[in-house]
Amino acid sequence: MPDHPAKTVIISGGTTGMGRAVALERLARGDHVTVIGSSQTRGRALLDQAADPNLRFLRADLSSIAEVERVVAHIRERHRAIDALALFANRVSPKRRQTPDELEYTFALYYLSRHLLGHRLSPLLDAAPHPVIINVAGVGNTAGRIFWDDPQLTRRYGQVRAQLQAGRANDLLGVAFAGQAESKARYVLYHPGFTRSGADSHPNPLARNAIKLLARLFARPVTDAVRPIVEWIDRPPADPLSAIDRGKPVDLSLKTLNPDAAARLAAYTEELLRNRDH
Repeated sequence: MPDHPAKTVIISGGTTGMGRAVALERLARGDHVTVIGSSQTRGRALLDQAADPNLRFLRADLSSIAEVERVVAHIRERHRAIDALALFANRVSPKRRQTPDELEYTFALYYLSRHLLGHRLSPLLDAAPHPVIINVAGVGNTAGRIFWDDPQLTRRYGQVRAQLQAGRANDLLGVAFAGQAESKARYVLYHPGFTRSGADSHPNPLARNAIKLLARLFARPVTDAVRPIVEWIDRPPADPLSAIDRGKPVDLSLKTLNPDAAARLAAYTEELLRNRDH
């Protein structure tokens, strides 16, 4: 039997890999878990495997702002408080794709959906006794930057450039969110390192097979990578912002965690959202 009160956990990108593993582990502890994913097939497979009435699956394309808002509205209707929000959703796009909101796909899915979920669900997080947001990206890695003159990568797109930029954007998202005096949610930026997770989602079959081979040889098991996440949900860190790179704390003075850059990205993001609303 669980030795703690049941928690309410929301997981984006939770039908495969690390997100799926966290969902199953928290269900085993008696929690109420909502998983958001783009594949109805994978969502149904997770529901069938778990066979647990405490699991809910929401199908949504989180690269769409309207879809994120729909998910937020759905969660608000069903919950008065959220104990943990775990953010995993990401997918590699070899070619530049534009979302219905005229945004670059990787930026929209990997960064903007996490920004929106954290901010839109903040009131429900603050209603919980010890809320935590866990953003799984690449903190500690200093490769990549925000292309301030072209954040949507309209001129020089590359899948690696897009992934690294969105990863650095998530670093800054954590800094900006934790700087909000009005929010009591603890924010954890977590880089698990190379993990046996997500290879099946790569669109290129050659790359997919290569990643799978490398993962078998060098990657951490998913169960090891998610262990800290599972524990943070029970016992969030005391500090407003924590950054953990493969088990080691990251110095918050790192250049990729610059508060001025975080404020600049937050302002850019809010302008994007205002322009869409208008």
